Amino acid sequence: MTAPGAYTHGTSATTLLGDTIGANLDRAVGAWPDREALVDVETGRRWTYRDFAADVDRLARALLADGVAQGDRVGIWAVNCAEWVLVQYATARVGAVMVNINPAYRTHEVEYVLNQAGISLLFATLSHKASDYRAMVEQVTVNCPQLRRTVYISDPSWEAFTERGTPDRQDELLARQAGLSCDDPINIQYTSGTTGFPKGATLSHHNILNNGYFVGESIAYTERDRICLPVPFYHCFGMVMGNLAATSHGACMVIPAPSFDPRATLEAVQQERCTSLYGVPTMFIAELNLPGFADFDLSSLRTGIMAGSPCPVEVMKRVVAEMHMAEVSICYGMTETSPVSLQTRIDDDLDHRTTTVGRVLPHLEVKVVDPATGVTRPRGEAGELCTRGYSVMLGYWNEPAKTAEVVDAGRWMHTGDLALMREDGYVEIVGRIKDMIIRGGENIYPREIEEFLYAHPRITDVQVVGVPHERYGEEVLACVIPRDAADPLTLEELQAYCAGRLAHYKIPSRLRILDAFPMTVSGKVRKIELREKYAER
Repeated sequence: MTAPGAYTHGTSATTLLGDTIGANLDRAVGAWPDREALVDVETGRRWTYRDFAADVDRLARALLADGVAQGDRVGIWAVNCAEWVLVQYATARVGAVMVNINPAYRTHEVEYVLNQAGISLLFATLSHKASDYRAMVEQVTVNCPQLRRTVYISDPSWEAFTERGTPDRQDELLARQAGLSCDDPINIQYTSGTTGFPKGATLSHHNILNNGYFVGESIAYTERDRICLPVPFYHCFGMVMGNLAATSHGACMVIPAPSFDPRATLEAVQQERCTSLYGVPTMFIAELNLPGFADFDLSSLRTGIMAGSPCPVEVMKRVVAEMHMAEVSICYGMTETSPVSLQTRIDDDLDHRTTTVGRVLPHLEVKVVDPATGVTRPRGEAGELCTRGYSVMLGYWNEPAKTAEVVDAGRWMHTGDLALMREDGYVEIVGRIKDMIIRGGENIYPREIEEFLYAHPRITDVQVVGVPHERYGEEVLACVIPRDAADPLTLEELQAYCAGRLAHYKIPSRLRILDAFPMTVSGKVRKIELREKYAER
């Protein structure tokens, strides 16, 4: 008998949810009306499930009063706050398609999204740090003919809008919700393209509600859990893995601050006795390296999720040992798959939870294929990771050709990630196909070199990229943030550390010492920017 190929599917005795998001919230309110649903730490505001549902309904009725029809696109351009969560559930109640707009976008990008999605109503933050959102909206409105109204959070326009949600519209709201299907589009999330404009991944109730639910099931959420969410709501990490995982289990959503702040995050965990903490690796690194870190009482934590980019082994070990997160989980996914396809489980050993991104979630399929032929690879051999099932997006909004480039005729989503499947079905992410370095005909996966260098005692963080080389095609550049800025490594010291432990062609031939990496607002390192910046000597 031949060995099994790199294909697996998730079986489960737990069936998929057939609810809409609104109906699922009603179930939570019925089961846990007096448990806390939402805490906005910065403003001190708190909601029980009963109070939360009442405010969601009030905003949903206001949407009806404003003439929002099923399928209309309602944009939200805001940092993390309680109002963001209310808009998420109120739009789902009335069947409007909520369009998440990255708070880092500037006028050019916002104008594109407003027009491409056809947004008619926009909720926006007034300002945050150096961004004046009202000024930017006023600048682009003239070029966005479909946008008829903007409501600003923490502004009289918010109160004026919500006051329109009078109780006499409750029967209309119930009738609207009863006519919704779980397969209706409910959310558009713009994926950050490396070239050209971003594409709007269109997701249904069924996509994101089930994904949030099964992510929560994998880390054993119950109504007793309290989830600290420093990750952005505009991204699936916050609104699906966070909010929908919470409400589908009766757990509490805790917002530590409008945007990531390591001190505010740890203070929220301590004050609110959070049991779960989310973050991308750079967030956990910032928390672990915060002056006075050891003074915070994090003993209430048991679990959490690290995701968004490859998770360094050494960082994961510190999170388990020093943050009391013995049941921390790694998730792998992408916006187009709602987002999670693979996840480690709370009873996995440290090796599986530090060297893999877990195994397939229930009711999903994954396989590893030859990127050129599409043929399934043997287990243990690298290829492109593909996933199929309830989580695959409906498509890119109004872009069928671009949808067809990534979702094939068999409904497999092609991730663009290089992976290998172990014999036990667990998956290792080797890197991005576009990040792979080809030096003199040798394929080099940056992740392997990064993991090796993370163990260096004088390195805090490292990113490895390929840059052009006349003779070899590409060479290996290590971009390093040193533990002590006054005592950075030299290239010779780095190469001596690698000698005899890495194959010679994997040893970096170039080194850059940096204070910080260029980042997306969701905490991912912009490797393309590092490659472009240091392409020339």
